[in-house]
Amino acid sequence: MRVVSCIFTEHDLRLVLLAVFVCLSGGWVTFGLFRRAGESLGTQRHGWTFLAAVAAGASVWCTHFIAMLAFDVRAPLTFDPFLTAVSLVVVMAGCGLGFVIALQHERARLAEIGGALVGLAITAMHYTGMLAYHVDGLIEWNGAYIAASVLMATIFGALALHQAVRRPWAFSHHVALALFVLAVAGLHFTGMASLSVTPLTTGAPLADANVSATMALAVAGVGLIIVGTGVASYLIDAKTTQDMVEQLRQMALSDALTGLPNRARFADHLSRELARAKTDGGHVAVIGIDLDRFKEINDLRGHEAGDAALKTIGSRLGDLIKDGEFVARIGGDEFVAVKRFATQDELSDFISRLESALFKPIRIDDFEAVTGASLGVSVFPQDGESQERLVNNADLAMYRAKADVTRITCYYEPHMDEAARERQALAQELRRAIDLDQLELHYQVQTSVTTGEVRGYEALLRWRHPVRGLVPPSEFIPIAEETGSILAIGEWVLRTACREAASWTQPHKVAINLSPVQFTNADLARLVHEVLLQTDLSPSRLELEVTESTIIVDKVRALHTLRQLKALGVTVAIDDFGTGYSSIATLRSFPFDKIKLDRSFMREVDHNQQAKAMVRAVLTLGKTLEVKVLAEGVETSHQLDILRAEGCDEAQGYLLGRPKPIAQIFAEDSQDAYPPYSGRLAPPPMRRQRAGIGRA
Repeated sequence: MRVVSCIFTEHDLRLVLLAVFVCLSGGWVTFGLFRRAGESLGTQRHGWTFLAAVAAGASVWCTHFIAMLAFDVRAPLTFDPFLTAVSLVVVMAGCGLGFVIALQHERARLAEIGGALVGLAITAMHYTGMLAYHVDGLIEWNGAYIAASVLMATIFGALALHQAVRRPWAFSHHVALALFVLAVAGLHFTGMASLSVTPLTTGAPLADANVSATMALAVAGVGLIIVGTGVASYLIDAKTTQDMVEQLRQMALSDALTGLPNRARFADHLSRELARAKTDGGHVAVIGIDLDRFKEINDLRGHEAGDAALKTIGSRLGDLIKDGEFVARIGGDEFVAVKRFATQDELSDFISRLESALFKPIRIDDFEAVTGASLGVSVFPQDGESQERLVNNADLAMYRAKADVTRITCYYEPHMDEAARERQALAQELRRAIDLDQLELHYQVQTSVTTGEVRGYEALLRWRHPVRGLVPPSEFIPIAEETGSILAIGEWVLRTACREAASWTQPHKVAINLSPVQFTNADLARLVHEVLLQTDLSPSRLELEVTESTIIVDKVRALHTLRQLKALGVTVAIDDFGTGYSSIATLRSFPFDKIKLDRSFMREVDHNQQAKAMVRAVLTLGKTLEVKVLAEGVETSHQLDILRAEGCDEAQGYLLGRPKPIAQIFAEDSQDAYPPYSGRLAPPPMRRQRAGIGRA
């Protein structure tokens, strides 16, 4: 009752309410900063703890002195400035120490110990402030109330930080604030209840109430400014954190090179579009996009040019999208688009704009290129209702478009699934083909055009499947390239061909096609050397064939590899000359021993003067560079006569001999045959590349 009576009869209630407001405001800021400190580590934690201590100390100090000014002692009073300042330092330091201890909450009861220390700091501030309180009168103290005030501050302080640190309830923050206010207010007003002042008649004027109120407002203002500094820091940090989170979110959902959305954002967008379509009806198209000739830019102009091309394409795709449209880059030269549409015309218009952007020439410095692209389209709901199904079907359609040179865009059709399953089954069986001795070599003779003398044989790979029969290389070689088994198969071909050639009675050459995977393997020269030693085949009898598209990927590395092979004593031929990249510069830059004229020219040489002129030009080039020329695909006597008249060195084709097992060839020639060598090898895992083993 004494405490309540003291508040209502001996205090200016307006200033009491002001003191409580300052305490509430400061406490709210204090626990916000304290929570932020608990979420931080290292230097940041120390910084937030310091701000929390300043906010707590300032609010407690201001609350105390506003309440002191509200106390009507009916006698002149003054404040000792030194002790007043000391009281502020004491409460800030004590609160800071208590917060530091409380934040070590992984240890038992340190939160409560820290809270008790905060309560003691508030007590120390109060009674230091009372020492600075000089009144013209006799002052008496009640020890019981003093003890009660200390106990109240300590207990409520401990409970407050218990709630702030442990957070047993969802509203623990508010409970902590209430307990903190009770600790400050309970201590002050209980402590003031212990005070009894008897004024002395000295004739000095009494304190002016208006002056006290003004001072209280000034103190409150200063306190709120200090507290406001903490609020500002908290808000700035929150805004900075929000901006950083948003920036990180954008980085996580955007492609760094093009600025387009990435795979994660695409998945999220498609999920939302499908959910919307299932609710509202309508159609959603997923369009897979794969650039066709992007690799050429990287190979010919370098990766910087490739990046510039991707940026240009990304910018064009980003500029063309409208409402209900979405484009993302999901990796490398792969993009994907999503279109919400109601009519087929809307989808066709979108695809048309995509094609225009993808086939528009790209200017990079003095270089102009057209990447082109293959597009595959799947549509919700007819082509699938799940995200995974639609994406997979769009990929199937895209690969179909890539395989068909007559089409840019291909729509998904159900039979594509069957083709994909068949391809997958064939790939699994191909992996076991070496172990099951299902691979075999056929050989096609290479003869002198002028004399008809046998110069060598080209080894051509065949797969004799127990159910499918003889699988054409055009079917299984691309699968081997994609699955990575081509390297093991290529090594088997090399070992088997060399072993069989070493057993021939005549020292004819054996020609072997190298896949790009083999050629880019750093161990190729070592492998060839090892095989030659193991088979005892003379290096001069081994001829390795590569296409220009193989070596142009990395010319420096290719030249190094070719020189290594030449150092072994083997010969190297450039295959399929006259198609693709073929150029005089390539022949001059690389140490080729033979040019193999592509069979496409021989098909037309009988009736096409342009083809005949091309053959003559290649033969002239070979003579000039002192490189032998072999014509592939010779099927008629007339073609052979043309080659003989033009001075061609060697020829190969059905007219001269079809690909057959070497035993059968030798048997027909009445020569000894030797059993083929299996050359069984366990296929190592390999990365996907294009290859050309056994194309005949």
